[in-house]
Amino acid sequence: MNSKLTIDELADKYPEFDMLKMDGFDECAICVMWTYGREQPVIAYDREKVIKQLMNDGMSYDDSNEYHEFNQSGAYMGPGTPCFIETCSK
Repeated sequence: MNSKLTIDELADKYPEFDMLKMDGFDECAICVMWTYGREQPVIAYDREKVIKQLMNDGMSYDDSNEYHEFNQSGAYMGPGTPCFIETCSK
């Protein structure tokens, strides 16, 4: 098993894929996701961490959630478009 990699190291690990990164959200990235039906692996971000980052940047919770849904999770930028993970309790 590999030690934890930075977001840049993860993207560099798979140079044959154009995995898109969200600027300013490196701390919110949690993994590379491989799944059936997608053309390639993509960077996965923790949705809760993304919302918190937006709030740290000065938005309210409601504005952060709306911004995320419309501008981040609602944006398709091609096959390398990131995905968002919402974790569940154990």
